[in-house]
Amino acid sequence: MNCFKVITLAGTVALAVAASVAHANPLTLGASVIYDQSPYKSGKDRWWPVPIVDYETNNFYIHSLKGGYYLWNDPQDQLSLTLMGSPQSFDTSDVDDSDMKQLRKRHMTMMGGFSYRHNSDWGTVRTTVAGDILDNSNGFIWDLTYLYTLDFNRFTLTPGVGVLWNSNHQNNYYYGVNSAESQRSGLKRYDANDSWSPYVELTGAWKIDDNWNATLAGRYTRLASEIKDSPMVSKSSQVLLWSGISYTF
Repeated sequence: MNCFKVITLAGTVALAVAASVAHANPLTLGASVIYDQSPYKSGKDRWWPVPIVDYETNNFYIHSLKGGYYLWNDPQDQLSLTLMGSPQSFDTSDVDDSDMKQLRKRHMTMMGGFSYRHNSDWGTVRTTVAGDILDNSNGFIWDLTYLYTLDFNRFTLTPGVGVLWNSNHQNNYYYGVNSAESQRSGLKRYDANDSWSPYVELTGAWKIDDNWNATLAGRYTRLASEIKDSPMVSKSSQVLLWSGISYTF
């Protein structure tokens, strides 16, 4: 799983839910399920239960897998320090091919950095720069997204387009094959460079009543050649779907 596919889609879902809430500093809790298409050779697609926790003040915010502290916060511009859990990983128990089972595990991690969001009549631009802080990948990412929300009273539709940059350390940790792994598995040695993966997404949010909200979101990512050329990878694209229901207090 690509961590930022999940985290930035969670952020889009949070924006869609927040757009339908009129209370001051509301707390929103709920449950959601994510379908994540594995990019790995013989990898199993996954269903992930993810809690919805959304809370925001003038100083800090929590959006499910992501939290942060505002350095600047007004209706148009928000700049924050951010911390997020990365669910991206590779486990040999999740693949069927014997050669893939000879590779090392790639672990989940925690990432920290800066997020910026600009809101305007013509849409929202959101960007995040973050790096691994647990010494797993030692990698960095940069995510840039443009979103435009269409408001139909109790229903909002938010299409978006963006691009995700992974540093070479990030790609090598999750998609590279070193010499020892190559000898064990028979897969070719592979050192990945940094990459740019474009994506499109669509989020629909339905305000059922004054408290209940339902959300459905999807993202299609075209994997960069630096990722899809890895002998660990068998796909040129990935699909991510998110469905959830929440209650705002």
